[in-house]
Amino acid sequence: MGQIKVGCCGFPKGRRRYFELFNLVEVQQTFYRPPPVDSALSWRKEAPAEFEFTVKAWQLITHPPSSPTYRRLGWKIPLMQTQQYGFFRPTSEVLTAWEKTKEIALPLGARVVVFQTPASFVDCAQNMESMRLFFRKLGRNDFIFVWEPRGAWSDDSISSICREIGLIHCVDPLERLPLCGDLRYFRLHGGPNYRHKYSDEELCRLRNLVGDNAYVLFNNIEMFDDALRFKNLL
Repeated sequence: MGQIKVGCCGFPKGRRRYFELFNLVEVQQTFYRPPPVDSALSWRKEAPAEFEFTVKAWQLITHPPSSPTYRRLGWKIPLMQTQQYGFFRPTSEVLTAWEKTKEIALPLGARVVVFQTPASFVDCAQNMESMRLFFRKLGRNDFIFVWEPRGAWSDDSISSICREIGLIHCVDPLERLPLCGDLRYFRLHGGPNYRHKYSDEELCRLRNLVGDNAYVLFNNIEMFDDALRFKNLL
């Protein structure tokens, strides 16, 4: 039987308070720079047994070094190596970034890993081939892989590559519907500046859109309040 799980992208409040109110979080530190394994073990120990972590894959896999998010990496990519990172390039650097992501996901017991690609990762044959080569090298380890394309991709390309590789298509359901995957994974960003607070009407519409087997993650500035309000609708 399906279940709707609700949470936030990151901890907008202290973990103890968050664990009391929600049973799901998407870990964001793994995108900017994976934390120490000891931190993951500590979070898992602090959380209730039924609490679920999902993990956002390290930006070195998905984003090029020109991305402003690299400011939070903590070290600078040498100029001569910039073409080795991002866009699922099947390089040793990208594959090492996956191993670091997995190194945190496993002690958290996370079964879902989210790969978010930037708008600059466009719909083209080269990028689709890079995805094929990258995911072919991984091995599933019982992970569920979720892909959120932020650029302009055709429905045909998204459907084709998701079915071929076995990816869940992640969207904001108030903006568009997912194209692939029995399980649904939704991320609500609150508009281009993350500042939108969702109205009661929008949350009721969201409830009708997500189905009965879904992860619903809020990623806007008001994520804590909006996620709690939505949870109380269920």
